[in-house]
Amino acid sequence: MSSPSSPGPPSRSGALLLRFNNSRNALGFVFMLPAAIFLLGFLTYPLGLGVWLGFTDTRIGRAGDFIGLQNYIYLMDDEVFWLSVFNTVIYTLVASILKFALGLWLALILNEKLPFKSFFRAIVLLPWVVPTVLSALAFWWIYDAQFSILSWSLMKLGLIQQPINFLGDPFNARVSVIAANVWRGIPFVAISLLAGLQTIPVSLQEAASLDGATPWKRFRYVTLPMLTPIIAVVMTFSVLFTFTDFQLIYVLTKGGPVNATHLMATLSFQRGIPGGQLGEGAAIAVAMIPFLLASILFSFFGLQRRKWQQGGKD
Repeated sequence: MSSPSSPGPPSRSGALLLRFNNSRNALGFVFMLPAAIFLLGFLTYPLGLGVWLGFTDTRIGRAGDFIGLQNYIYLMDDEVFWLSVFNTVIYTLVASILKFALGLWLALILNEKLPFKSFFRAIVLLPWVVPTVLSALAFWWIYDAQFSILSWSLMKLGLIQQPINFLGDPFNARVSVIAANVWRGIPFVAISLLAGLQTIPVSLQEAASLDGATPWKRFRYVTLPMLTPIIAVVMTFSVLFTFTDFQLIYVLTKGGPVNATHLMATLSFQRGIPGGQLGEGAAIAVAMIPFLLASILFSFFGLQRRKWQQGGKD
């Protein structure tokens, strides 16, 4: 009686396929491939096209030629461009600081034991949920030179004698758009920090309280260090959203008066689409990239503090 023949060693292709099936990294690559293709198609290609257009003199309706750095050289002597850079930096810094301070204060309040706490948390989200254009239109009516409800209220209280020109004066316009951005951005910061606050163990707060720590010391030495990774991520996104803000500015002022509220994003759109200078508009947009990379690096180094919080070295 013949014994059954034992199977031979797998072929080279079969061995590679078996190793691929058993590899968790390879399986992860397969699952990530659709997302990678999506990102390449909808993010990398537009970014690459924008960088290329920045080196050309392309206009709407006419293919451009490669002109090297001429668009950037022109921008170096463009006063409106540098004014937009100044406006963008001031707008981003002031709005981000105010959103962080007010958002953290609101998160600390909502983290306490309050009646109807869930209702208040839902109300806080409303400015963030409402579409940006609708929020901007609401503020446009609030800031109207003749029918402003804010000016009317201040006049009824006897605090002012005539309506305030919110959007017609350069300084007032800057303050007004920053206030609108802060109102819209506070909920994102507050709810995100509130989620971080609820991950801090209550036992740490109780131990610090038993050791005689005051509320300020508990916040300074317990709450704030534990909240640092969340703050890094939240403020990075807040800075990115503020720096690239377009809808709010465009609906409220379109960059006016006399370019006082032009951000780099709105100036890029104005030069590229209504102005027809696609190459120049793309160059302004590309000039925003270093600032965005700086924000990403801030997030990366901020997250490294997790090692310190867990007792390791930075």
